[in-house]
Amino acid sequence: MTTTKLSSCFLTNGLVGISCKREHGGSPRFFYLPSRRLLPASCKIRQQRGFDSNKRQEVKKGSPEPILPINSSLQSNSDEVDSQPDNGSADTIHSTVETNHVDSSTENRDEDIQKSEVTRLKSKLTKKKESDGQDLNVLTVPEVAKALSINKSGGEQFSDGQFGELMTMIRNAEQNILRLDQARVSALAELSKILSEKEALQGEINVLEMKLAETDERIKTAAQEKVRVELLEEQLEKLRQDMVSPPPESDGYVLALSNEIETLRIENLSLRNDIETLKSKLESVENTDERVVVLEKECSGLESSVKDLESKLLVSQEDVSKLSSLKTECSDLWTKVESLQMLLDRATKQAEQAVLVLQQNQDLKSKVEKIEESLKEANVYKESSEKIQQYNELMQHKVELLEERLKKSDAEIFSYVQLYQESIKEFQETLERLKEESNRKEPRDEPVDDMPWDYWSRLLLTVDGWLLEKKIANDDADSLREMVWKKDRRIHDTYIDVKDKSERDAISAFLKLVSSPTSQGLYVVHIAAEMAPVAKVGGLGDVVAGLGKALQRRGHLVEIILPKYDCMQYDRVRDLRALDTVVESYFDGKLYKNKIWIGTVEGLPVHFIEPQHPSKFFWRGQFYGEKDDFKRFSYFSRAALELLLQSGKKPDIIHCHDWQTAFVAPLYWDLYAPKGLDSARICFTCHNFEYQGTSSASDLGSCGLDVNQLNRPDRMQDHSSGDRVNPVKGAIIFSNIVTTVSPTYAQEVRTSEGGKGLHSTLNSNSKKFIGILNGIDTDSWNPATDPFLKAQFNAKDLQGKEENKYALRKQLGLSSAEPRRPLVGCITRLVPQKGVHLIRHAIYRTLELGGQFVLLGSSPVPHIQREFEGIEQQFKSHDHVRLLLKYDEALSHSIYAASDMFIIPSIFEPCGLTQMIAMRYGSIPIARKTGGLNDSVFDIDDDTIPTQFQNGFTFQTADEQGLNYALERAFNHYKKDEEKWMRLMEKVMSIDFSWASSATQYEELYTRSVARARASPNRT
Repeated sequence: MTTTKLSSCFLTNGLVGISCKREHGGSPRFFYLPSRRLLPASCKIRQQRGFDSNKRQEVKKGSPEPILPINSSLQSNSDEVDSQPDNGSADTIHSTVETNHVDSSTENRDEDIQKSEVTRLKSKLTKKKESDGQDLNVLTVPEVAKALSINKSGGEQFSDGQFGELMTMIRNAEQNILRLDQARVSALAELSKILSEKEALQGEINVLEMKLAETDERIKTAAQEKVRVELLEEQLEKLRQDMVSPPPESDGYVLALSNEIETLRIENLSLRNDIETLKSKLESVENTDERVVVLEKECSGLESSVKDLESKLLVSQEDVSKLSSLKTECSDLWTKVESLQMLLDRATKQAEQAVLVLQQNQDLKSKVEKIEESLKEANVYKESSEKIQQYNELMQHKVELLEERLKKSDAEIFSYVQLYQESIKEFQETLERLKEESNRKEPRDEPVDDMPWDYWSRLLLTVDGWLLEKKIANDDADSLREMVWKKDRRIHDTYIDVKDKSERDAISAFLKLVSSPTSQGLYVVHIAAEMAPVAKVGGLGDVVAGLGKALQRRGHLVEIILPKYDCMQYDRVRDLRALDTVVESYFDGKLYKNKIWIGTVEGLPVHFIEPQHPSKFFWRGQFYGEKDDFKRFSYFSRAALELLLQSGKKPDIIHCHDWQTAFVAPLYWDLYAPKGLDSARICFTCHNFEYQGTSSASDLGSCGLDVNQLNRPDRMQDHSSGDRVNPVKGAIIFSNIVTTVSPTYAQEVRTSEGGKGLHSTLNSNSKKFIGILNGIDTDSWNPATDPFLKAQFNAKDLQGKEENKYALRKQLGLSSAEPRRPLVGCITRLVPQKGVHLIRHAIYRTLELGGQFVLLGSSPVPHIQREFEGIEQQFKSHDHVRLLLKYDEALSHSIYAASDMFIIPSIFEPCGLTQMIAMRYGSIPIARKTGGLNDSVFDIDDDTIPTQFQNGFTFQTADEQGLNYALERAFNHYKKDEEKWMRLMEKVMSIDFSWASSATQYEELYTRSVARARASPNRT
């Protein structure tokens, strides 16, 4: 129950009635009446006419009545209210404020005024409720303020009597407050009385419950007695039957029985009376109070809660029993640990004692050895002292003999010196004669084969630098390049002679060697966005570097042109320097300067183009993935052709790769061939038709190409939309040679499913389209020389492979308990193309088959990366599975060398290098028959394939059943016949996957195309 103290200021502002209780959660309600001073004139008239002093006296003499009924409650406030806690009672307590008799006429008049005002305000509120639907019992504070706000300047002046009346009203209000407090106190008293009555009732209820329990017990005993009486009645009936014909001697016995029966009847009657009294008491107890029912309900609730607690107790007891068993097991383990610790301590002590004994033994041994040595020395000294005299005599004899020999040797030495002086003279004469003969001979025409390709590439870049810096003429530069291609000894000797001289002297010496026969090699320039290892994202970088080096070994001049990325591996570039010249190229209607850098990468000469464009095209911290990639690489393609034009180069082949440099083909024929750069044939290689670099047709105009001429269905217009262009389509149409990276992939992309919209274009240009299987860099991927491996090995010595397997298991925390347990490796980018759902399935299937699985790779697709991170956590501490969601060059070499099998379940694979590298390291591939995988992996169980080509396990369908079939066959072969598996490893390691074969095919394509161009008057 909440009680409220009110400040006297409420009543001074006209508050005459207030309730101390909140009804139904409502807000506090107040009744305000204006004082007499603030009443309007009409109210005063009603006071004069409508009230009589006698009537007021009669009202005063009647029973006391409250000034106003208390209808609302006040909410407690921290500043104005003190609250007492309600003990759960929800009953409404109405407090009545009684008025005291006031004898003075002023007070009676004031009371009449208040009553009249109450009546008037209620009638006013009733009208207001009818108008706007508000509660009649509620007057808000703004309404009171409105009732009290009267313009003093416009109202009439009040007399002293009226002011006295107002003060009297205020005093009455304060008296009302006191009465309210008294009502509150009485209400509290009533509440305490109710609570005491409640407690008394509760006590009576408890007593009744006890009586009820006693009654239940008595009923139970009465029931037992009733059963007993029934038994006795049965016995009585039997006795009566026996008494029908009693023997004469049983009269005394019958009399005793009848007495006993009589007593039993009396007891039965008394018990019945007791039962009746108990029943009456029980009925009285049941009818005592309706609250007993509530108590029974509470009792049932308590019983249910007790049952719940009992069930929980049973569960806890079971847990306790388990815990006790665990405690016993733990105690047993602790005892075992303590015993082991004691054994360990004993072993440690024994070991320490053994170490001490060993040290003592070693000390004793060293002392014994010293003693033995001293004894030997003493014996020798003893023997020598006896023989020393004989020795001295022999020595004297020997000295005499040596003196004689010395005399003879002096004579011989003198004669040898004379002969040596004569031979020197003859050697000098012969040397002079040979010099004269060598000076008279012509320079030899044999090439210098003992110098590395780095040397010739550096020499070629030097000549190109002089040409770009305009220090030599174009014709002289062409002649010097040809001498470099032939590895001419004259240019080699000249370079050796002038390498320490000034640049002017070097240029003069080189210009003396300007005449030379025409070279038979080809001049090939690769324009690409990647090159391994300086700027590598995928297989494209490997192809540019591998094919370039293979062509270079075959006697062709090869140069590479790359963007100068800020994120390149500059430490892999030798002799990197900037040329003292710039090349200007067109873009977006302006000419922009380009800084040219030169250097060698793995023996290949490379030109790096650094655009001086405000957009900083290649200073983005990454190779691809920018919003303006179309503009970045169209700019680079034009700048590369501008470099060839301004440097006066006349390449035979310009080889461009993927969509990033596909712009070269239309730029060359539309813009640069008319300018004089017309010596070359264009070769375009698409490494993956999934990526075509399409963009808005308007973007094509930035590099200077005619959008209106090229945005046509038979030129560069993309099949998806009339306002988009496709660089790959343009390269296919404008190139002389079009290749892709495997024969099977070349067939797949000519279908509607594999061509990604370009199948019709490829079919219409099929005569110049061919698939050539990529190779791998067998120098970098060589298990016999690989510096990343724990132990090197080759096809004839496979012991190192087992050592690498053990080392990888130890490094990754995998179990090495079973050396013959097969290890399956997988190194890939986790993208849908690579068959991620099959890779996930392979992990679990490998475990089921009794193998181990290692995955190295990450995904650029967020949900795939998260999925494999979950699998990684699942197998984080597993003995047979490890996932490494990253790329690590050194770790990849170790996984290739350690794996027994390698899984490549790609949905489509243009070429794929993983299977070739795996076989190079003796790991048997398990691959799906698609693209380059179909051209390099041949199933060992396929009888249609010659035995010498069988090298792995393949499956056709991209589902779990197909993968299971190949994986299970691989495990069966591995486990059943170890010797046969070793022979298979030796065979796959002996397969030649180098670039030699691929380079030969490219060489043939280049040569035929150049020959046709030279034979045709129209070179386009």
